[in-house]
Amino acid sequence: MGSSRSRYEVAARTEATIHGGVGLAHRVAIDSGLVAAINERVKVLKIHCPYYESDHVLNIAFNSMCGGRTLDDIELRRTDAAFLNMIGAKAIPDPTTAGDFCRRFDEADIQELMAAIDDARLKIWAGQGIEFTSQTATIDVDGSIVETTGGCKQGMGISYNGVWGYHPLLVSLANTGEVLYIANRSGNRPSHEGAAAYLDRAIALCRTGGFDDVLLRGDTDFSLTTNFDRWDDDGVRFVFGYDSSATLRGYSENEHALHEDGYRQLQRRAADAFSDKKRRARQPRVKEQIVHERLYKNIRLKSEDIAEFTYAPSRCDREYRFVVLRKNLSVERGDNVLFDDVRYFFYVTNDDNMTAEQVVAHSNKRCNQENLIAQLKGSVRALHAPVNTLNANWAYMVMASLAWTLKAWMALSLPISPRWKAKHRAERDRWLRMEFRTFVNSVINIPAQILLKGRQLIIRLLAWRPQISVLLRLASAT
Repeated sequence: MGSSRSRYEVAARTEATIHGGVGLAHRVAIDSGLVAAINERVKVLKIHCPYYESDHVLNIAFNSMCGGRTLDDIELRRTDAAFLNMIGAKAIPDPTTAGDFCRRFDEADIQELMAAIDDARLKIWAGQGIEFTSQTATIDVDGSIVETTGGCKQGMGISYNGVWGYHPLLVSLANTGEVLYIANRSGNRPSHEGAAAYLDRAIALCRTGGFDDVLLRGDTDFSLTTNFDRWDDDGVRFVFGYDSSATLRGYSENEHALHEDGYRQLQRRAADAFSDKKRRARQPRVKEQIVHERLYKNIRLKSEDIAEFTYAPSRCDREYRFVVLRKNLSVERGDNVLFDDVRYFFYVTNDDNMTAEQVVAHSNKRCNQENLIAQLKGSVRALHAPVNTLNANWAYMVMASLAWTLKAWMALSLPISPRWKAKHRAERDRWLRMEFRTFVNSVINIPAQILLKGRQLIIRLLAWRPQISVLLRLASAT
């Protein structure tokens, strides 16, 4: 690194911003009909002087998309003349006004906001073609605790693990990682509360979007047996975890109750993939060595077996297929084996075509929603409670999570040339699976000079990023 002295100056006429990719995100929001749908459906302002509802919503979404951590970070964009010119605004709401806008929402307004996002989502999906909608729409559902240390947060409660805060419900589409619905609830509410209604809404949305096959996934909290029969009648498939009980353990230990083949060893995909290949040298298991040397109690997995049986839950009128995963464990201390242990995990499904291995694999893939929740909490800061009421924080969660949804829509809007089909699909999938922080640094935070020439807006990128070629391909298509 050089040691030459440098001199700082402020450019007198050149206008530039570090968020050059936001102009393209704004264009996708307009072309998808999101701006028009929000202004048509959401009515929380009596007069539009000077802001419309869409200005407030995108203001919060773009704050997250630019790496903002709090509402106060809006001030950085509000005083950036080049940023304002890039999105065609004379001004954007300040942090205080943004918080006040969130407090204007009641539950009906929030539902209208999510419906407006759905309108734009359907237009994005319609542009993907039959290949996109011919696949299975996999809907994941889960809840997460949003902790708050504030003492005046209306609607908060103490969760099951003693944490003060809110307990939002999250429904997402696993195919693209999009957030479909968020429902904010008090911290003391159970995970499954209100889940059935939002799952029904997600099913209707996917079918309106052209998906014929819909699969629901969730952990044991979302085995809503009251709804199994009607979902089955409606042709909706599901794979849910199921709480272990004495009745189910009795079935799993009764050879006559199990299907004819009984238990068989579960072969994981990773083991299949490397069975005939030379393995890479493994790194030393440092944690395991410490546990062994210090004679800590260690529970080690020896093998996994699966079997299946049919059983009718108490609130169902018909039997469903249950897959039981039996984990054979060894409880050890140093070189001494204390005892062997067996634990059972249950999964329920109405799909008779999937193998038992596929049922377990689907349940494991559902855990990818935990990564989505981690992104919404850490990088996007959507699962956050910056305002003072339950509905205001709910509205903020929906608006801030739109930053993640816009990322997915930008990926889905990438044109795919028949000549470079495989390459362009790989680039689209990379954007879909990219972590939010990586996306912001690779696509959004690109220094750009903003030029206004007559009626033309020119965004001149001033730095190179590996994703610039993909970004320019999207820019040429929108």
